[in-house]
Amino acid sequence: MKNLIENRLAQIRKSIFESGLDTFMVLIEENRRYLSGFTGEDSQFDESAGALLITDKELILATDSRFELQAANEAPLYEIFCYKEGLPKALPDLLKRLQTKQLGFESTRLTYSQHKKIVEQLNSVDRQVELVDTDGLVENLRVIKSAIEIEATKKALAIAESVFRDFAKTIVPGMTEKEAAWAMEKGMRESGADSLSFSTIVASGPNSALPHAIPEDREFKAGEPLLFDWGAKLNGYCSDISRTVVIGRPDDTFKKVYQVVLEAQQKALDAIKPGMSSKAVDEIARTHIDKMGFKNKFGHGLGHGTGLAVHEAPRLSPLKDTTLEPGMLFTVEPGIYLAGWGGIRLENMAVVTRDGVEVLNNLESSNFLIDA
Repeated sequence: MKNLIENRLAQIRKSIFESGLDTFMVLIEENRRYLSGFTGEDSQFDESAGALLITDKELILATDSRFELQAANEAPLYEIFCYKEGLPKALPDLLKRLQTKQLGFESTRLTYSQHKKIVEQLNSVDRQVELVDTDGLVENLRVIKSAIEIEATKKALAIAESVFRDFAKTIVPGMTEKEAAWAMEKGMRESGADSLSFSTIVASGPNSALPHAIPEDREFKAGEPLLFDWGAKLNGYCSDISRTVVIGRPDDTFKKVYQVVLEAQQKALDAIKPGMSSKAVDEIARTHIDKMGFKNKFGHGLGHGTGLAVHEAPRLSPLKDTTLEPGMLFTVEPGIYLAGWGGIRLENMAVVTRDGVEVLNNLESSNFLIDA
């Protein structure tokens, strides 16, 4: 792990230098972990477990007393600085010591309020430091997964799939969405997951037309779509998978929609290879769905990267284009959503290889029947 982090630090230092910065402050939880090994979690958006300060020669992990021992154990490459009155008050002295003139910060994480406090503290001691907003310096490194990261994802996915195989045997009419979500979440934790990748989605009947439905007390009924979207998190890495099933005999709409979604997913997977446009992959799946009579019924992007966060680069969507490279890992999850009837989504995880794509899932997509 130490060698892996040292390699990452060498890369980020190169990016810092190219950006004209002399110090880079890392506040995003996943980026802190990626560059240090420190697993401290931000309890909410306006609370922080700490910050990394990275220069060409020095590494400081600034945190508070809650995390001091943990940081020392998990981030041996860093000097641990324990602040007593919050990061903004500690920064002027730290930046003086580092001889910082240009401090890069992650603009997607530093709030206006935090920025204001830092400026006030710097002005109060007449410290002349330029605050420079940055975007994606670490995320651009995280987009290519190492073999270690891919293996970690596979293990998280194996837990999620194993739990669903067992859970699917218990699905019966009358089970509620909330009961199903709890059974899956409990199963993942009991199977060794550190946590969930995200709140489990269970949506039945018309509720399944909502891509991010929240489980309710609605009971499962035979013949209607039952959409599940879940993921286990293990050693920091997220899995993400969706399946749609039916109890008993599906109606003609279910069979048609399911087949179209399955075909769209396979067409997209067949197209993935190094040098391919992520936008073009999305278009292949979207065009098939449109041509089969479901135009404008697939509203979200085809997929997203996963890693230390469940949603990260690259994105497979009409909105942003990325040239696919070996090591990029992402979901492929087409869906069709019909208001008043329901929706069907099938989601697999895939990684770009040197000559194509590897699907990481072992849980087949083609079987959707649950015995009544």
